[in-house]
Amino acid sequence: MTAARRIHVVEDTRFRDHRSPEGHPERPERLIAVSDAIARFGERVEHLAPQSVDPEAVLRVHARDHVELVEHAVTRAPARLDADTFVSPESLAVARLAAGSTVALARAVARREIETGIAAVRPPGHHAEADRAMGFCLFNNVAVAARALQAEEGVGKLLILDWDVHHGNGTQHSFYSDPSILYVSTHQYPHYPGTGAFDETGAGPGEGWTVNVPMPAHCGDEEYIGVFMRVLVPVARAFAPEMILVSCGFDAHRDDPLASMQLTGAGYRALTHIVRSLADELCAGRLAFVLEGGYAPSGLDDGTTAVIAALLDDAPALPALPDADPGSMLRALVGGVAEAHAGRFPGLGTV
Repeated sequence: MTAARRIHVVEDTRFRDHRSPEGHPERPERLIAVSDAIARFGERVEHLAPQSVDPEAVLRVHARDHVELVEHAVTRAPARLDADTFVSPESLAVARLAAGSTVALARAVARREIETGIAAVRPPGHHAEADRAMGFCLFNNVAVAARALQAEEGVGKLLILDWDVHHGNGTQHSFYSDPSILYVSTHQYPHYPGTGAFDETGAGPGEGWTVNVPMPAHCGDEEYIGVFMRVLVPVARAFAPEMILVSCGFDAHRDDPLASMQLTGAGYRALTHIVRSLADELCAGRLAFVLEGGYAPSGLDDGTTAVIAALLDDAPALPALPDADPGSMLRALVGGVAEAHAGRFPGLGTV
């Protein structure tokens, strides 16, 4: 009899010590919803110890001036770094813990010490640029982990899939000219931060390895599943990553107050099955999820539950392929990617 699958999570009450002003959407209570969802799975979820990041790991992604700016800001906290990004006295320590815990999870998966898992961290990271905090983000957790895997674990090629409802401008810019990182993003467009058009495809040696799917408001399970199966799958196969990192925001959930998408728990479960199937096919199952956005407690609970359930299933079950009929939104989205990449990926849009 085969032993039941288990997954690992990194969570810690210290992630709630980073605070923004009262009423700010990126608030500590977000993690209560995530923690409640994790707890329902009992002993099938094991915990990985959180770790603070090595300062040199941050500097592989962020300019020293940026790190020093955050260090200085917390000494005069509460302080504002941009229109909606704030720090409190504990924010630097928490941001270092978030980045380090993401690295720890990714490293354990890369070494095959664990099967897969979720870093339930905050503050989120994918908007943080090399030299700028923005969009609630101080350090780019996923980018720091990706560079740590390459520098320390011998992982050459990584796929970063970003399904947060907002485009991960910071992650894109970190790897825009780098052919060793495939960045694929699905996001509401036009929406904050305004980046992520079809024609943002990478530069120089990285040309083609940034794939944006800018989706109009009100897309739901059918459009997301269709994009994953008709775009993500052939692109990932062409790239052949050695590991997959998912910037796992839950703000495309239909309950989220900061966006207008219509993903459900069933949709997130289907997307996780697709990504898990790709990881099994391409990189020996090496797959890690990192929390980004999500601002409705119900959406965070629903999404977290769906992802964990899909990771614990005995085997990934691929959903039915949605039709991409002429005139449909799915046909337009797949066509937009195919046009931007001009035949670069065999099978794009034809599966």
